[in-house]
Amino acid sequence: MAEDTTPQQAGAADDSKPKLTFSLQRIYVKDISFEAPNSPEVFKQPFKPKVNLDLNTSSKQTDDDQYEVTVKVTAQVNDSESGTTSFLVEVEQAGLFRIGGIEGEQLDQTLGAFCPNLLFPYARECVDSLVNRGGFPPLMLAPVNFDAMYAQRKQREAQAQSAE
Repeated sequence: MAEDTTPQQAGAADDSKPKLTFSLQRIYVKDISFEAPNSPEVFKQPFKPKVNLDLNTSSKQTDDDQYEVTVKVTAQVNDSESGTTSFLVEVEQAGLFRIGGIEGEQLDQTLGAFCPNLLFPYARECVDSLVNRGGFPPLMLAPVNFDAMYAQRKQREAQAQSAE
């Protein structure tokens, strides 16, 4: 005779595994700054920008299964001929994520690559909006490969440990 498997019996094995949870709780701007130190003189000359871009990510645990992830974008645009600063914009775009059942290297990669990938479009839009409000042409930041940035960071950390 065939064995009778009830839903309770089948579900009992699944209860022993940690339940994977991932949800985005909130997206917000943590810090924002726009400076145009040489205006209005900068508007009197042709705009020939040279963009210096700095991009960083960070994360911290705020509760048992809640993490804050921040993407910081700093763009300084100088005139390519004179070197004077046209504008400086800084945006810290953050998000609260509820993550459960993920640990170790997988959690580190989620916080260092996956979450920043979700936040970057918001930071990008915020930078563009600030630049436009400052009277400058749009600054459309190119998409960023946070997976590659994460891999490079891990490689640098491994090299630093082997050098010690």
